[in-house]
Amino acid sequence: MNVPLLIARRYLFARKTHRAIGIISAVSAAGIAIGTAVLVIILSVFNGFDGLIRSSIDSIDPDLKITPASGKALDPGDPAFVAAADWAEAEEAVESLSGIIEEQVYLLCEGHQTLVLARGVDDSWLAASPLKDKVTAGNLQLGNERMASGIQLSQELGLHPRLGKEIRLYFPSRTKPVSLQNPAASLESVTLRPGAVFSTGSDYDGRLVIVPLSAMQELLDYETACSAYELRFASGVSDAEKARIEKELTERLGGDYTVRDRVAQNRSLFKMLNYEKGAIFLILLFVVIIVAFNIFGSLSMLILEKQPDIATLGSLGADRSLVRRIFFTEGVLVSGTGLVIGLLLGVGVTLLQQYVGLVRMPGNFAIEYYPVVLRWGDLAAVTGGVAAVGLLIAFLSSRSIHPLTR
Repeated sequence: MNVPLLIARRYLFARKTHRAIGIISAVSAAGIAIGTAVLVIILSVFNGFDGLIRSSIDSIDPDLKITPASGKALDPGDPAFVAAADWAEAEEAVESLSGIIEEQVYLLCEGHQTLVLARGVDDSWLAASPLKDKVTAGNLQLGNERMASGIQLSQELGLHPRLGKEIRLYFPSRTKPVSLQNPAASLESVTLRPGAVFSTGSDYDGRLVIVPLSAMQELLDYETACSAYELRFASGVSDAEKARIEKELTERLGGDYTVRDRVAQNRSLFKMLNYEKGAIFLILLFVVIIVAFNIFGSLSMLILEKQPDIATLGSLGADRSLVRRIFFTEGVLVSGTGLVIGLLLGVGVTLLQQYVGLVRMPGNFAIEYYPVVLRWGDLAAVTGGVAAVGLLIAFLSSRSIHPLTR
């Protein structure tokens, strides 16, 4: 028979002489329950926005990106690269491997001017990219000197396909000498027209233009060189298979090339999201700690009320350790009750938001409801954190019976 658990359970549910003790215990359990539920819900919202950001950049950023370890240009004729590329294209999991040229260029359109990120791509890139499903106007076929631009940039510059405005892209020539008398003569330029408008829901919408690869080769005076090669996997490929191909490709290319997955391509963005998620977790856990100190107060009052019982137990031979275990178990029961209720409440609300939709997104967003994703790792972190707080408070409370026992 577990005597401390038996007595603690009776203390938990039995009527108290002072009603304030029961009220404080109930408030403590409710506070821990609400704190636990909020932790689960907030972390799930962060997961939802993380997934939303990943899906938005998926249209632009590839699964794997191969860049030179030094310099800005990649030679596709390098024997080591050719061998690695041939191996990758032979893998069933690989859908496409395409060369791109990417550079910051100066855009001029009927008096409007700005710096944009121009990405030159070929037909194989367009065929494999999910960007074709994000087009809101025009056609993503970039032949006949056409280009595609993000919706925010298009609205700022009036780049609608139906208007047919003339767009010029400028970049400093890599071969011509710089002329102080006529600096414009040192610039290379290409002329394009709007062909499509896309909306990804990311910052690319305000700074990216997609142009034909030939136009970027002309602008940067690249004959065959590329800035990078982008690899996309076929749908349904497992994470383990993706990791295997990334590892094998890195080994085959050697130290002259860098292979980065989508997270590594946006390391600062995802690092910021993880820092924010960790900071919110610690702040809310600190709130739970403050609420949990109510348990300390209720147990201290309960110890004062149960002095006759403690004396009786001492007369029956109970030592100080047994009495402390009784009140320690009492504290664990209070915090544990709040933890279980909070987990059930948090999981329930999250699942309702995920599958039914309870809270709508404000403003004009691409999604109607706040995105949430429930993850077992977050549940384990919340359970472990709140349980540790409850155990610590219960332990500290049980120490206060020292002067009451022999």
